[in-house]
Amino acid sequence: MSESSTWKIPVQECRYLHGEFQGPACGRDGPYTPDVFFWCCILFFATFALSSFLKKFKTSRYFPTRVRSTVSDFAVFLTIVIMVLLDFVVGIPSPKLHVPHAFKPTRDDRGWFINPIGPNPWWTVLAALVPALLCTILIFMDQQISAVIVNRKEHKLKKGCGYHLDLFMVAVMLGVCSVMGLPWFVAATVLSITHVNSLKVESDCSAPGEQPKFLGIREQRVTGLLIFALMGCSVFFTSVLKFIPMPVLYGVFLYMGVSSLRGIQFFDRLKLFWMPAKHQPDFIYLRHVPLRKVHFFTAIQLICLVLLWTIKVSRAAIIFPLMVLALVFVRKAMDLCFSKRELSFLDDLMPERKKKLDDGRNEAGEEEEESQKAMEAAAAASSVQLSVGQTRDLEIPKQSSDRTDPSEIIILDEMSQTPVWKALTLKTETL
Repeated sequence: MSESSTWKIPVQECRYLHGEFQGPACGRDGPYTPDVFFWCCILFFATFALSSFLKKFKTSRYFPTRVRSTVSDFAVFLTIVIMVLLDFVVGIPSPKLHVPHAFKPTRDDRGWFINPIGPNPWWTVLAALVPALLCTILIFMDQQISAVIVNRKEHKLKKGCGYHLDLFMVAVMLGVCSVMGLPWFVAATVLSITHVNSLKVESDCSAPGEQPKFLGIREQRVTGLLIFALMGCSVFFTSVLKFIPMPVLYGVFLYMGVSSLRGIQFFDRLKLFWMPAKHQPDFIYLRHVPLRKVHFFTAIQLICLVLLWTIKVSRAAIIFPLMVLALVFVRKAMDLCFSKRELSFLDDLMPERKKKLDDGRNEAGEEEEESQKAMEAAAAASSVQLSVGQTRDLEIPKQSSDRTDPSEIIILDEMSQTPVWKALTLKTETL
């Protein structure tokens, strides 16, 4: 309301009468509420911190193992419940999740199914082939990259990967979503990695302070089926979901993104820029690749990431799939700057732990081979080749006790005390 107005009516009645909010204390949707931004920041960072704390609660020293495992498995759910209750108790009107009030299409001028062509002329079908090709490239690479990350060797999966079946299901769901006017069904890389991490199986700690060992993944279909069933049922829970503050959801998204960065080589190499050499971790690629080339490889990846993000948020986002495809040629051009051996350590699908094990085995084999050669050389130098006839008449020299100077060494006296000579003597006596 304007300052010159003498009317004093509630905000809801002003909205009902289609009044306009004017003045420095009013926004587009009504008067500003104090402390909302500060409270949203508190909810955002508190959600991220609490999710991280509850996820690490499994390694805590308090409570039984089953209680700690349960709290760790449901860390995100417990965080959302706690933050929603906290927001309700404080009472500051933070922005909430916007959900529809009824189960129906969002727009009133359309039904559940839409005509793919609609009022457009016939030639738009042919013109749509170009953006369709770009979308196909983007969806294919997104699906395959997510599948490759999930099926990495370090996850110790026993069942088949099923790349073709996954891609076929994505293609079918794309057609269904297009006919119904729904968002496309594509791979979610962050959610997929988080799902795999939640199904990890670790060994039970038998001794105090012993770190659990990774044993594998619980490979089953129950969690995937229940996840998407609950996602479908969420359309009937709108009366509950509308109480979730948006800062809480953003905090959950931040936690999922940060937790997915753990173990990614690119993120580990980024931290090396500000880390002195004596404090750097024992990464396998630092053993075989010079540090300047590691930084050069990381800088190329960082430049490509910045360019992709810039194109994605600009008006040229239509060519984003082509730029993703161009990364293949950028990777091929790296063969001119790096050797194949260096690229095998910097850009390999084999996980870091597997590389260290293989490198340790190779080093152990080389050390064993060198020690074996040294032992053979020493044995050859100290052995005496004697015939059978000569060994029968061999007389063992006796140690002389008339030495006055301890620094004087008689070779024959010292040789008679060696294990090789004693073994040779024993052999001659048996003959």
